[in-house]
Amino acid sequence: MRHGRPDLSRDLRISSREYGDWWARYDESGLHPDERPPAALVDVAAGARTILTSTLPRAIETAREIVGEDRPVAADPLFVEAPLPPPPVPALRLSPSTWGVVSRLFWYFGYTPEGVESHVETRARVRQITAHLADQALSGDVMLCAHGYLNWMIDQRLRKQGWVRTERGGGNYYWSWRIYEPGGETVSARSPAVAE
Repeated sequence: MRHGRPDLSRDLRISSREYGDWWARYDESGLHPDERPPAALVDVAAGARTILTSTLPRAIETAREIVGEDRPVAADPLFVEAPLPPPPVPALRLSPSTWGVVSRLFWYFGYTPEGVESHVETRARVRQITAHLADQALSGDVMLCAHGYLNWMIDQRLRKQGWVRTERGGGNYYWSWRIYEPGGETVSARSPAVAE
């Protein structure tokens, strides 16, 4: 599943450099105080044996909103969002949402400043993630609370490995979710569902 709406406005125009600062604040922000999980998502999460989340505050707070304080939630940096390095486009002032699209395109096609995980490295991490989810699912249903683009990459990899997406809610927006079940020869027949 994707986290809920963070407590940071996108209603401004900023430079590429300012976008880097904005993105750092976005990563540090928790949920907007008005955010509440949809009832359907709470119902899906109730059946999960394992709850996993990114280490970013918006993901941890989202998982807590869904499952409460009494259930264990395992936060792991393995599940943080794919990088969005500010692109080298100094003259423009765009909204953070537009910069996100521009940054993603630059990054996807190879723009990776020093110290930033590349697209190829993120794909390798996604392979680790799907192997970890499949392993965890051997013991029961798993819910992962992560991030938009990373979830899209996980979706692509799970389906390539033979998992079948059986349900979804919320499109690709905040609080959206998908359920996968084993299917095909590449997934163990004993595997329960994975929700992300």
